[in-house]
Amino acid sequence: MPAMQFFSPVLATSNIIDVFNRCDTIDKVIVAGLGIFSLVAWTIMFGKYFELKRLRGLNHAFESHLRDQQTLLDLPDSLRRRRSIPYADLFADAVEAYWRAAEISKAQGKEDSRARLEHAENAIQRAIARQTLRYESSMIFLASIVSGAPFIGLLGTVWGVMEAFSSISGQSAGIDKLAPGVSGAMLATIAGLIVAIPSVFGYNLLLGNTRQMVTELENYASSLADRLELESK
Repeated sequence: MPAMQFFSPVLATSNIIDVFNRCDTIDKVIVAGLGIFSLVAWTIMFGKYFELKRLRGLNHAFESHLRDQQTLLDLPDSLRRRRSIPYADLFADAVEAYWRAAEISKAQGKEDSRARLEHAENAIQRAIARQTLRYESSMIFLASIVSGAPFIGLLGTVWGVMEAFSSISGQSAGIDKLAPGVSGAMLATIAGLIVAIPSVFGYNLLLGNTRQMVTELENYASSLADRLELESK
């Protein structure tokens, strides 16, 4: 009995391969395509999860560093070159826009702190939009796999059933005639669900993490704008 339990996964895999070999060309293409989609979906989910985790750590470290500074406007340029960190990207755009507006005001012979702050706030909003797109990158493709995989599997199911009925038209309905088409139909259905079910859970998890990080980004942007306003007075 333990030996049979040990070999059961191997036997199941062998059966799946046999079923795949009995399928017609269209069902084989559909199942193979779904297998590729599954690999792509898992790659995106793991890659995006670890990317968001890494960016969150970098953001919190950068925010903690800024919190310890007495002033933001006079910090060294090295902090503005860390564009790979979302919070640093917002900081760099805000400070650069602030000083650029200050130079223009000085050249025009007037001092307008409100204009400098407005330029900085506009730069922050553009940076938020840019980083939000960065957070959400690859999510649309993953959502397409989530919604499209069951329909592709259904296409294989319908095609397999159609092939099964076509094979017995004008002949006796023997099991040997029905088996290839029905096997292909069931395998395509299973493949579509195997792709879609993990993907939908992974997508929802990543979507929740992305929304949380966008909210944190907006809160940080608000805090950054407040500090710039206080220092400009």
